[in-house]
Amino acid sequence: MLTLTGEKLYLRALEPEDLDFIYKIENDESIWEISATQTPYSRFLIKQYLENAHQDIYEAKQLRLVMVNNKKESIGLIDLFNFDPKNKRVGVGLLIAKREHRHKGYGKEALQLVCEYAYKYLHVHQLYANIAEDNLASIQLFESLGFKQIGVKYDWTFVNGEFKNELLYQKIAE
Repeated sequence: MLTLTGEKLYLRALEPEDLDFIYKIENDESIWEISATQTPYSRFLIKQYLENAHQDIYEAKQLRLVMVNNKKESIGLIDLFNFDPKNKRVGVGLLIAKREHRHKGYGKEALQLVCEYAYKYLHVHQLYANIAEDNLASIQLFESLGFKQIGVKYDWTFVNGEFKNELLYQKIAE
């Protein structure tokens, strides 16, 4: 079995053809809270980003992969970020773009695949995730794969006129 291939989907590197897909995601105001974005992105900026997406994770300290289901549809993104090879850790975050693709097991399989990849090829000791306290679906997803809540960042994000707590989750290699 290939490391980035599961039963329901596979994970692949970004391609220039992903411009429209990423443009829609990055400019969807309903998810700006998750991505800590406050302004729209232009096609030009996303095109530049895609042109530099070939950088190695050791150089860029991040890796963004596209989730592709068995129907060959790009359904979401999964990111490894703040890669710290010295301390053997990396952050992880994911997004299923359309509601009709959520709650079908895609997120769980993608997260499982990227964790295996990070342990096997990046030799990390731990992965971590930052999750809004009211994002119950993500909390359930990460906990189902062995991530443990290790902290709370109180009043961490200011959204729609109120502060929200953010939970810090961690999974240490077995």
